Amino acid sequence: MKIFHLCTMSEPVKNKKRFTRLRHKYRLVLINEESYEQRISFRLSKLNVYTTFILISLFWIVLIVFLMGFTSLREYIPGYTDPSMRQDLYKLETTLDSLENQLEMNDLYINNIRRVLGGENLGSMDSAQNSRPRPDKSSIKNYTSPEDSLLRMEQENQNEYNIYYQESVDVYNEKLSKGPKVYFAPLSGVITNQFDPNSTHFGIDIVAKYNDAIKAIDDGVVIFAEWTLNTGYVIMIQHSGNTISTYKHNSALLKKSGEFVKAGELISIIGNSGELTSGPHLHFELWVDGSPVNPMQYIAF
Repeated sequence: MKIFHLCTMSEPVKNKKRFTRLRHKYRLVLINEESYEQRISFRLSKLNVYTTFILISLFWIVLIVFLMGFTSLREYIPGYTDPSMRQDLYKLETTLDSLENQLEMNDLYINNIRRVLGGENLGSMDSAQNSRPRPDKSSIKNYTSPEDSLLRMEQENQNEYNIYYQESVDVYNEKLSKGPKVYFAPLSGVITNQFDPNSTHFGIDIVAKYNDAIKAIDDGVVIFAEWTLNTGYVIMIQHSGNTISTYKHNSALLKKSGEFVKAGELISIIGNSGELTSGPHLHFELWVDGSPVNPMQYIAF
């Protein structure tokens, strides 16, 4: 037992000696080899040398990480890209889109010149659209199914005892009795195609400057704001008195479905989107009680 006790007591002594050795002082002297003159002298210890080496290593590690993480040097690390590459890609994409639009306009201009030289009558901005073969709709027959009649009856019964619904209908009927309502003009431009329901043109076409803003004709709620294949970006607004205004061929929509808009508020940008278009213009429609009406009877363009 005594031997075991002595062995355990010797371990702290050894550790203390090792720590003491680290603190032993040494002198580093630089001497001139020819004259043996002392130039520089340093008083060092192993503990100071180790501590200085660790601190310098940490400093360089932090400096390298900072340079690689927050400067342009990280481009040389595999897996990292140039920070300005995204901006360049966005600019190239925007330029390409503008070039495509310009190319389409140039093609349209050249085609119109060829048609003029050939003796054809351009008519309006939708002349190219009118020249396309239209689908035959004479075979389509509309009929009322029993399910549709039941749904209509259910909706009418729901609004029969609705005070607010009856009040809005009475107010609208009172306005109609006084005369047609005058709406805010959606766009200031030149009307190139008139309202003609016989040729299934249920609105008017307005040509204006490129990137002109389109405004809401009256207070209402956006019920449709999506992309369609034939008419591009379309936005539809439900107004009071069972009136719906439709804006087609936009280049961009500024409102979403369900948003409330006020009269004269910006809702979209004029464009040339969709297959059934031949140039930047607005195709505007006005529907009252489910039927198209001539917008020029309600709006002073």
